Amino acid sequence: MASGWGITGNKGRCYDFWMDFSGCMSACREPKDCALLREDYFECLHHSKEFQRRNRIYKEEQRQARAAVADKAKGGENHDNDHH
Repeated sequence: MASGWGITGNKGRCYDFWMDFSGCMSACREPKDCALLREDYFECLHHSKEFQRRNRIYKEEQRQARAAVADKAKGGENHDNDHH
């Protein structure tokens, strides 16, 4: 990673984040001053926040689908199409 070269021979996808974080760490008084840049770099590497968000969206979509099926099974009306 420190070389900046990715596996295809081009600049690595997270190299710019690494350079920002590394520059901050070199100039800061305390490592906590660079916490947000570290977080950005790690997100670029691992995409953990992105995966958590996708998982929450998927679970909510599944919950809504189950609720819609349950509503239809109870004979509920679809209020989204009411034009009163």
